[in-house]
Amino acid sequence: MLSRKNFVQSAYAHSSDWAEVRRVADELESFLNSEPVARRITEKNQPGVPSTEIEKIITEKALPLGFQQGSQNLFEHVPNRNLRPDFYLPIGESGILLEVERGKTIQNNMDLLDFWKCHIAERAHYLVLIVPQHLQQSSSSKPSKPFQAVAQRLEAFFMEQNYTNVRGCVVLGY
Repeated sequence: MLSRKNFVQSAYAHSSDWAEVRRVADELESFLNSEPVARRITEKNQPGVPSTEIEKIITEKALPLGFQQGSQNLFEHVPNRNLRPDFYLPIGESGILLEVERGKTIQNNMDLLDFWKCHIAERAHYLVLIVPQHLQQSSSSKPSKPFQAVAQRLEAFFMEQNYTNVRGCVVLGY
């Protein structure tokens, strides 16, 4: 069963953009919770399997929802213009970055990199981040709980004194 955490700045909680972000996240959640998809993701969430394998599954739903893969030109105003999100969906005057992680979610701070990318993207103020609930890096390692850690870390950005220009974030844990 998928886990989910929604975070939104109070000024945007009732906005049409946030309603659209929630609608898109609902669609993704429904897709990921379907029995055949959940089974495929469980098969791919194994030691040594790259996040691209999970991303391929997410692509099946993201593209029909209107997301563009690896969208360019979102970071033209920053020195590192080679940044690309996994997926981007324009909404209103803003947009949603959709990022899919697996093995390096917490260990390499990929959740924070994804948040930073959304923070500096000119035309994206919302992030949907898909991460594992449980992760085992190798057959001999102790499992970790990336979803729980990511939700806890990102929650701090949605305390009023810590607001950035990321207006809202949905974390989905597969």
